[in-house]
Amino acid sequence: MSNGSTFPPPRRLRGTLLLVLVAVVVLGLGGWLFWRSSDGGPPRAGQPAPGRSAEGEAAGGTAGHDGSPDGTDGRGHAPGDGSGTAGPPRGGLKGRTVLIDPGHNPHNRDHGREIARLVDIGNERKECDTTGTATDDDYPEASFTLDVARRARTLLERQGAKVVFTQDGDRPYGPCVDERAAIGNKAHADAALSLHADGSGAGNRGFHVILPARVRAGSADTSGIVKPSRRLGEGLARRFEAATGSDPSNYIGGGTGLDVRSDLGGLNLSTVPKVFIECGNMRDPKDAAQLTDPKWRQKAALGITEGITDFLTH
Repeated sequence: MSNGSTFPPPRRLRGTLLLVLVAVVVLGLGGWLFWRSSDGGPPRAGQPAPGRSAEGEAAGGTAGHDGSPDGTDGRGHAPGDGSGTAGPPRGGLKGRTVLIDPGHNPHNRDHGREIARLVDIGNERKECDTTGTATDDDYPEASFTLDVARRARTLLERQGAKVVFTQDGDRPYGPCVDERAAIGNKAHADAALSLHADGSGAGNRGFHVILPARVRAGSADTSGIVKPSRRLGEGLARRFEAATGSDPSNYIGGGTGLDVRSDLGGLNLSTVPKVFIECGNMRDPKDAAQLTDPKWRQKAALGITEGITDFLTH
């Protein structure tokens, strides 16, 4: 070459290249193994990816603010519907019927005249239904109740229960409170639950379960359901508190989380064990933050399921 350099013998060059190649492979393999063993690598077999539970999607899934899981009809095959949440053992409720009454109806606001008509609840007459309350940022109680009801339905059906709804967002309004009771009676439900959220003042926090009072008037006679309904309600309150971490109401029930009422048609006219649950106060900012959180709503559904399961299996 023009600069006067000379080439090494051919064999020495091949040997040198071979040693360099081996070193590169060894270093590369070692670096790859180190990366695989660190947190930055992809999950190993049996290890959940970041942000996911070992059983699938996180409990909240992709449910939106309106409470409807994306891409589903609410019956339970998408993240956030209960299908990925550990619950009571499957099959324990086979042959049992559970009535779930999602309070109010998203369409009630468009049918003011219809829901204002009075119906007989045994000891008085009351409005057919109401629109329910909402959070300060307009998340409706009717959307909340449907979302939690659908999540609970998924969990209960996984255990073999037959779940009957009074409405699934598929009715123009209502049904009226007397019909809600009649649906549970006709289904011969082993347990019935009406789902609600309260609309009290800010600062009033927590959940409470409403039990039927002893009422014998007109078409109402709760004498046969008062005792089993109390057992259902007490167990439900315990399980709901444990599952959600929410405290019993600080404004109703004296810290017990229980209330007894004689002015609710859904209870007065029921012939099957039945309670209401007010899951929190939508008008309190702290409670509202929970009620609008899909992950919290999943916990609420689990607590409800466990409370009903305890009642039906013990």
